[in-house]
Amino acid sequence: MASATKKAVLLLNVGTPSSPRVSDVRRYLSQFLNDPRVIDLPWLARKVLVNLIIVPFRAPKSSQLYQKLWTDNGSPLLYHSLRLVDKLNARSPGQLRYFLAMRYQQPSLPEILDTIQNEGFTQITVLPLFPQYASSTTGTALEAVYRHVNQWQVIPEISTINQFYDHPAFINTVANRIRAYQPSAYDHIIFSYHGLPVRQIQKIHPLHACSGCTCEKAMAPHGEFCYKATAYRTTHLLADALGLDEDDYTVSFQSRLSKNWLEPFTDHTLKEMAQSGRKKILIAAPSFVTDCLETTLELGYEYNKLFRSYGGEQLTLVESLNDSDSWVEAIRTLVADK
Repeated sequence: MASATKKAVLLLNVGTPSSPRVSDVRRYLSQFLNDPRVIDLPWLARKVLVNLIIVPFRAPKSSQLYQKLWTDNGSPLLYHSLRLVDKLNARSPGQLRYFLAMRYQQPSLPEILDTIQNEGFTQITVLPLFPQYASSTTGTALEAVYRHVNQWQVIPEISTINQFYDHPAFINTVANRIRAYQPSAYDHIIFSYHGLPVRQIQKIHPLHACSGCTCEKAMAPHGEFCYKATAYRTTHLLADALGLDEDDYTVSFQSRLSKNWLEPFTDHTLKEMAQSGRKKILIAAPSFVTDCLETTLELGYEYNKLFRSYGGEQLTLVESLNDSDSWVEAIRTLVADK
């Protein structure tokens, strides 16, 4: 009698420094920013920019931010991700097991893949935890998986979930998270997404210019894997689920490194909201499923101070899905549907 098929589900996230020390932050930033899918410049230009300019100057500043973020349980992104996997495995049958790896740093992606191989799993579902596809997140994570598995003598059956921004299980879970904050009690809602360079968006659909595209209103035919288009589509789906009118919310983009990134910028939007007399703003970040530096500190702390400095009174951040039971069930549904 044939043995039951052993199935592995590999959850992938970006990663986190192993500690807030400058040396560990420097190691993380160096690995992350030297990825050609993250900073898509020619090799020499990227090496000079990253290793001689960005990392030496940014590591000490980022270290201070990570010190503020760090908890007794360590990095929130790692802590919540590990708890998420534990909960998933507690609710899964014996022949299906969930694993966690980070694209950069620990848990090491190559080591986790080797564990999956050595323990005899013959089917692997790879789920990068990025709702909207981008080459610098989902793309690099999947590339790293294929590059490592390509060295194996036996290539297992591999399936991928390369985005899930429009899956009802994800939309309903995020909508319920937002609904718990009673959005009607606020003057406005901002849906803030991690920014990307416009040139990376343009590479997705080289025959269709970003400028003048109507994806802010409706999904364009060429927008299936366009990060900007899927961000707006995510927002429209969430707005429908929450019963929001078009005037109730705004889409914006955060964490930019230059002015040539996706607009409108979240910090500029908050400034304009405060100056227009809006006092209470609810802000949600649907491109993040786990709280991290960009949510807890950038949105929850730095942008809160910014909003208040221009006359705002309350900026409330919707907590990410983290390891909530509802997110556990949504992931199980995503995997089952795949």
